[in-house]
Amino acid sequence: MQRIRLRYTKRGRLRFTSHRDFQRAFERALRRSEVPMAYSAGFTPHPKVSYANAAPTGTGSEAEFLEIALTETRDPETLRGLLDASMPTGLDIVDAVEARTSGLAERLTASVWEMRLDGVDTEDVRPAVAAFNDAETVEVQRKAKNGIRTFDARAAVADLRVVDGPGDRPGERPCAILRLVVRHVTPAVRPDDVLSGLRAVADLAPPVPASVTRLAQGLFDEETGTVTDPLAPDREAAPTAHPAVAGAAVATAPEGAGSA
Repeated sequence: MQRIRLRYTKRGRLRFTSHRDFQRAFERALRRSEVPMAYSAGFTPHPKVSYANAAPTGTGSEAEFLEIALTETRDPETLRGLLDASMPTGLDIVDAVEARTSGLAERLTASVWEMRLDGVDTEDVRPAVAAFNDAETVEVQRKAKNGIRTFDARAAVADLRVVDGPGDRPGERPCAILRLVVRHVTPAVRPDDVLSGLRAVADLAPPVPASVTRLAQGLFDEETGTVTDPLAPDREAAPTAHPAVAGAAVATAPEGAGSA
């Protein structure tokens, strides 16, 4: 049995696709592409697809991951192209590797997020970011199944900063852009929780909902503060191919990566 790990995106209007809707679209793509899927046992067999830490509905993403199990060996890049052609534009399959290591989910320990705050001036948001970073704890509330839950949104944030954006240019509508690195902890701290934290410490309230995109997801490096590619160990474990073959197998990421 061969296992293939895929990275896919949620771009543009497709950011509002729910995880269940993506699952349906992906399973249709598997059938259209005639992928030799392995199936679970039992009365209602399902294709063996493992999803890892899907982004919330309404957020864009450049770094969603899943793993599929095949009954026959396939070239990962060829398979990626077939699946991508069968998916709606915006739900793009952008990377594929053969799984040669274990523990993909264990390597997803942090995410890099971008938040675009339309109607907010960059200079107005800097004091709020400084106040959040200086705080030891920032308590926020979220509605849960059992009622309102209060938790600390500060401890999970490894980095929060303001980056230069289009709203910094004269004549452009104000648009503050925040970049944050959030560790995957329990309870999960989401970008909207960080926004609630900014409101709590500095009364920052954007006039319209923030546009949120996950830029990366992977293993958090404590020394450098960076998030590493979770598929890199599988690439490094792959046998060395002949130069001509290796060159032909290089995948080109689709255009449009980044903010949607």
